[in-house]
Amino acid sequence: MQLTRHTDYALRVLIHLATAPSGRATISTVADAHRLSRNHLMKVVHHLARGGFIATQRGRGGGFLLARPAEDISIGAVVRHCEPDMRMADCPACAIRPACGLSGLLVQATGAFLAVLDNATLADATRDKSGLAALIAALPAPVQPAPVDAVSACASSGLRLD
Repeated sequence: MQLTRHTDYALRVLIHLATAPSGRATISTVADAHRLSRNHLMKVVHHLARGGFIATQRGRGGGFLLARPAEDISIGAVVRHCEPDMRMADCPACAIRPACGLSGLLVQATGAFLAVLDNATLADATRDKSGLAALIAALPAPVQPAPVDAVSACASSGLRLD
């Protein structure tokens, strides 16, 4: 089973918050630390806030933080919130479904997968806070575009500034 990018980002946001010394982050700090798309991350953070996993604060000094202790955030609940369709195959549309036993097996496998995640909390996933914080801090910085010299840019395009 493969989780969507949305769920991957959601779990990274939660891990980042659980290991952040201040317990708070912004879209920019998480996007830069994990080299994630800010636009996609904004949607993920909004979705996590709607699900009650994080609390957001607007304005100066704003950002987001865990809405409750890491011990009270089930990884299974996060995955269920972010993955509305956990079907492993499109069995309802399959012509052989009435005689096929695979759909039942896949439902059982999905149940077992979620049962393991239901028994794990964000605190379990972040037990090594110092190791995680060190690895997050060591991630390469995002590449910043080089500043453009307006005079050179105009000259190379044939424009004159006289």
